Amino acid sequence: MKQTILVTGASSGFGLIVATKLYENGYHVIGTSRNPNKIQVPFKMLALDIDDDNSIKTFGRELFTHISQLDILINNAGFYLSGLAEETTIDEGKRQFETNFFGTIKLTNELLPNLRKQQFGKIITIGSIMGLISLPGGAYYAASKHALEGYFKALRFELSEFNIKVAMVEPMGFKTNIVTNSKVAENKIDDYDDYRQTLESYTKDLFENVPEPTPVITKLLELIEDKNPTFSHPVGKGAS
Repeated sequence: MKQTILVTGASSGFGLIVATKLYENGYHVIGTSRNPNKIQVPFKMLALDIDDDNSIKTFGRELFTHISQLDILINNAGFYLSGLAEETTIDEGKRQFETNFFGTIKLTNELLPNLRKQQFGKIITIGSIMGLISLPGGAYYAASKHALEGYFKALRFELSEFNIKVAMVEPMGFKTNIVTNSKVAENKIDDYDDYRQTLESYTKDLFENVPEPTPVITKLLELIEDKNPTFSHPVGKGAS
């Protein structure tokens, strides 16, 4: 029997790559997008906005009209907020957390009753190497990914009695649209002009030379088949 895998944020970038590759490997894949009708994919897409509580509730009800069980949840939806720490407003930071952290948790909580009833399942969350270390220019993004690490590490213990496995994947830089689709902090402080320009140049050069995300796909396939995966899985050159 094919395992059923839910991939959030599957309309573009890494989520689309992951969902498509899993489908090609024979899994029953369901993806999510705010606007699922705007993209043609070989797998089923359902509407979901993890920033919207009503959308999450509606999705939770609809999902189980299409499937009888959910084997694996891959939390992928999120975005990158670029900006120096002091230049990033608190409101911008809150929006980063609302999506990357609280949106991910709300969706997970919506699906947990079904997983507990099943007495099996896996929750794999796509974090970032920036959830383990922080780099300049993405303080709030790094903070949101650090928060996911702490939350899911606790959840892993709490769900063990229900045979629900919890793991994180922490990719290094790979060729996706995370930077081109990033949101940039609007405030600028003159004192940081030279530093900001140097950082922007470095980041541009870095992401022009990053590899395809094949190792991340390979790691996900390993975790899907592993009956008892460990928690943390950094992926990429220099990650281990």
